[in-house]
Amino acid sequence: MSKKFLFIIFLLGLFFFISCTGDKGKDSNKKIFRYNEKAGISSLDPAFAKDQACIWACNQIYNGLVQLNDKLEVRPCIAKSWTISTDGLRYTFYLRDDVFFHDHSLFPKGKGRRVVASDFEYSLKRIIDPTVASPGAWIFNNVNDNLSEFNFKALNDSTFVILLKKQFPAFLSMLSMQYCSVIPKEIVEYYGKDYRKNPVGTGPFQFIKWNEGIKLVLRKNPAYFEKEGGVSLPYLDGVAITFNTDMQSVFLEFLKGNIDFLNSIHPGYKDELLTKNGHLNPKYANKFYVLTEPYLNTEYLGFLMDSSSNSTKTTPSQAKLIRKAINYGFDKRKMIKYLRNSIGIPGLYGFIPAGMPSFDSVSSKGYAYNPEMAKKLLVEAGYPNGEGLPEITLSIDKTYLDLCEYIQHQLNEIGIQIKIDVNPPATLREMIANSKINFFRGSWIADYPDAENYLSLFYSKNFSPKGPNYTHFKNEKYDLLYEKSQKEINDSVRFEYYKKMDRILIEESPVIVLYYDQVLRFCQKNISGLTSNPMNLLNLKKVKKDI
Repeated sequence: MSKKFLFIIFLLGLFFFISCTGDKGKDSNKKIFRYNEKAGISSLDPAFAKDQACIWACNQIYNGLVQLNDKLEVRPCIAKSWTISTDGLRYTFYLRDDVFFHDHSLFPKGKGRRVVASDFEYSLKRIIDPTVASPGAWIFNNVNDNLSEFNFKALNDSTFVILLKKQFPAFLSMLSMQYCSVIPKEIVEYYGKDYRKNPVGTGPFQFIKWNEGIKLVLRKNPAYFEKEGGVSLPYLDGVAITFNTDMQSVFLEFLKGNIDFLNSIHPGYKDELLTKNGHLNPKYANKFYVLTEPYLNTEYLGFLMDSSSNSTKTTPSQAKLIRKAINYGFDKRKMIKYLRNSIGIPGLYGFIPAGMPSFDSVSSKGYAYNPEMAKKLLVEAGYPNGEGLPEITLSIDKTYLDLCEYIQHQLNEIGIQIKIDVNPPATLREMIANSKINFFRGSWIADYPDAENYLSLFYSKNFSPKGPNYTHFKNEKYDLLYEKSQKEINDSVRFEYYKKMDRILIEESPVIVLYYDQVLRFCQKNISGLTSNPMNLLNLKKVKKDI
């Protein structure tokens, strides 16, 4: 090897070293919030913000008419105020005049233009446009879905109107979803399908680069319109998101301080971070802190209740006595303590989760562990000690195998034999949606903070695959209460309808509530201003980072 060649290698190495250390030095002066998203991000187009990974990223880039605070109360955003007609059908929004899209070369002189009402007319009509095929189109089911008719209308630059076909009290909170973000027509139409990786919004952070599967980088929006105490938001200089799927590696990066927070808890390190009582391991008390509160997520086991199906006619779970026996037959408190380190609230109440305003732990009593009652119900059903009771197959994905094996073991002790069938997550979802499984593990995370979102799963007109009623539950009294609730704008009265519906679900047992989930965030000590909320929405505009 020649000396000249060695010298070139030396120079290249020196250049690389200087470049890296220079970047590192420059970056060390920036307040960058770093987190990992193991699920990956499929799109930065808010029309496709259907999962948590996409919702979190879009929440940093975009804004809508309204937003939720940490108590899940609807608050102004780009709409500074609004009115709702007395019949509950006409929503009129009055927009701020100081909101601008992020700077982009496609705008005149590269400067982001002001947001006007016609931008919302375009953005929301796009959601229901069948050629776009947004998975969020369902949120406007109560809006006239004929694109040629008056459904979303800009009356002028600052006034925007939405007309509903029928009353829907939860509609305002639904408008806080990322699907309803405002986007610039000229940018979207320029990029077409590639807008998913070239987003332009109005949010606290603007898009810089995205190496799919590797890293997404956002930078502070210097023209962001929201302030706190007269100080412009956000406080951070940027956000960096990595996509490492190796959770042990992610955990080590967190321990080294290279990641600023961890969301939820992974089985691989739950015993390292948490005690059995759900508290932070004392050895990390000086390094991290924990944010936690109820999460609007109900984890459950569901039964297919469609008696017309050939596959359900032979399954014993068609009998309510058997469903109740299963509900009584395992200890949910012990399951949460030892398998989840006390993260989550045992499912001892109805389907509406803790954290929802209409959650009722007093009158909506569910099923606490009672093996003697379970055995009594088996006798009433004609299967004393489970004799003659056919084996029941429970279909799950491997994430919940430990919980379901625990349930299997406890039910076996009282004579109920459970066979566990493990499927890939996508396969399981498809089979549940198409009513091909008699007994399955499911979960429901709130799309918006109203219990209607949960109770709609059991309304008979919402049968899957087009609707979310995966159990095919049908009850005339339940349907009547559901329909009454959707015409009631008084929250207190509506909540009473919700509670009555929840009690019907407890009595009929189309599902077994396992637990109500819990928001759990581990944060580095130099991070402040990061809050949590029952929707587990990541909001970084008020976060500060000491460097």
